[in-house]
Amino acid sequence: MQIIWHGHSCFQIITSLAKDSPVSLVIDPFSESSGIRLPAVSGDAVLVTHNHEDHNNWQAVKGNPFLIDGPGEYEIKNVYIQGIPAFHDNNLGKEKGQVTIYTITSEDIRICHLSDLGQKELFAEQIEDIGEIDILFLPVGGTFTIDSQEAARIVNQIEPRIVIPMHYQSPKLGKELDPVEKFLKVMGQKSVETLPKLTIKQKDLPQEGPKIILLKP
Repeated sequence: MQIIWHGHSCFQIITSLAKDSPVSLVIDPFSESSGIRLPAVSGDAVLVTHNHEDHNNWQAVKGNPFLIDGPGEYEIKNVYIQGIPAFHDNNLGKEKGQVTIYTITSEDIRICHLSDLGQKELFAEQIEDIGEIDILFLPVGGTFTIDSQEAARIVNQIEPRIVIPMHYQSPKLGKELDPVEKFLKVMGQKSVETLPKLTIKQKDLPQEGPKIILLKP
């Protein structure tokens, strides 16, 4: 499995369940109004966590992908996806509305994308629906989502093996967010591994977590 971060909350997951038949999933492709440009990307499916322009530019994804844009259970070429309802704020969505958390299961690896989560804590039923997670895509930039302190609390609730931060300040991004270093400090991490992409198999997962990995867009 390959995990590529295209910036902001946009990830591409390329998983190979059979030889020479990779499946590409693209999550939260953004528009240029975000200040950054989405690279050319194709997918078998696009997952949209909520209908904001820096997350819902699914038309930019090539390959005539299947669109997933809400809670429910989905299967794309034996890749299993579950959408779980959540809130963009800590006031039951009364301020910013709802978002969808996605879990993705493939190659015996379970991934969770937390969207623009604004809840300071997950509800018990959300934790149950999310289940055991190997790799967590976690917003850490505050302002529009949980901040570094709240993100650390969510990590303790989910207990993933690997955490990949997202939705934090980056060059040219047209938003004022916290830098990722603030989250790393809260987590007690002075330096972490930075990769252009994460290539991983189930046997490579750390036995104990969370291990924080930064990806380069």
